[in-house]
Amino acid sequence: MKLGSIEIGQSHKPFIIAEMSGNHNQSLERAKEIIKAAADTGAHAVKLQTYTADTMTINHHGGLFDITDKKSLWYGRNLYELYQEAHTPWEWHKPLFDYAKELGILCFSTPFDETAVDLLESLDVAFYKIASFENTDHPLLKKVARTGKPVIMSTGIANLTEIIESVQVLKENGCKDLVLLKCTSTYPSTPANTNLVTIPVLQQIFPDCMIGLSDHTMGIGASVASVALGVRVIEKHFTLNRADGGVDSTFSMEPAEMKALVIESERAFLSLGNVQLNIQDAEVKSRQFKRSIYAVKDINAGEKLTKENIRVIRPGDGLEPKYYEMALQKTAKTTIKRGTPLALSHVS
Repeated sequence: MKLGSIEIGQSHKPFIIAEMSGNHNQSLERAKEIIKAAADTGAHAVKLQTYTADTMTINHHGGLFDITDKKSLWYGRNLYELYQEAHTPWEWHKPLFDYAKELGILCFSTPFDETAVDLLESLDVAFYKIASFENTDHPLLKKVARTGKPVIMSTGIANLTEIIESVQVLKENGCKDLVLLKCTSTYPSTPANTNLVTIPVLQQIFPDCMIGLSDHTMGIGASVASVALGVRVIEKHFTLNRADGGVDSTFSMEPAEMKALVIESERAFLSLGNVQLNIQDAEVKSRQFKRSIYAVKDINAGEKLTKENIRVIRPGDGLEPKYYEMALQKTAKTTIKRGTPLALSHVS
């Protein structure tokens, strides 16, 4: 399938998405700097989030409207206030889309309600992302699917039955190209709860979908490892500098890390290659430096070959080492000079 102008698939290098989220810290100029930095790293796309505090929730305190988990990055915050801080103003979307286009990097977004889809359609977004927290919102899935555009959907905080239902909703409403991202929705995630071995299982369950990774771990290890399991779409949160703060900065990548991910994920992809059980053309020259049997002393005609006058050494143009025991039972037919690679014609 294609995401924008870029072909993706098993025979193509990984497609890397830099997720801006709320790391713009309510500055349009900073948002543009993040897009520029993402383009400079070689990432293929930058992703926004399209919502307002009012489209996400209501301004209310008490119960689950307040984040009371002391382990949460957002402990003590009210949901409405958090979304006010993190949202990307809708009037920024067109200038950000236009700026990304100037830089040659794809820009797309995650809509969080149907009005967000309408906004993104007015900007002719090339494809959509469904977040883990919205992956069971069937009305939203139907709205996105009916655009007929490719969809990337994270699978976090959903069980298999829910994922199957959501895929069915998308497919039945016009989505032909679908990427499912293995995702652990903890912030940050740990390597131990990333469970990459789920990826080939998801591919078996959803053979008509591509399987990718939404990676909330620190560093690039999990993402690079996922390539070996078939992942060709990788999404990571991205910021200019974690020290600048912001709602998602703690688990976001900095430019040097994103550049490393682009490079190393491509190396991982290239290293998969093809099944190779014989000597490659590129290895032929190296073969001459394998070990073989050599005369290490001058040997006179009629003299017995011994451990003192022949050895298995490098280079490799003599008899193969597997003939060493046999050679020790032989005598020299002719004089063999020290440093001569042993051949069958030398012995009897």
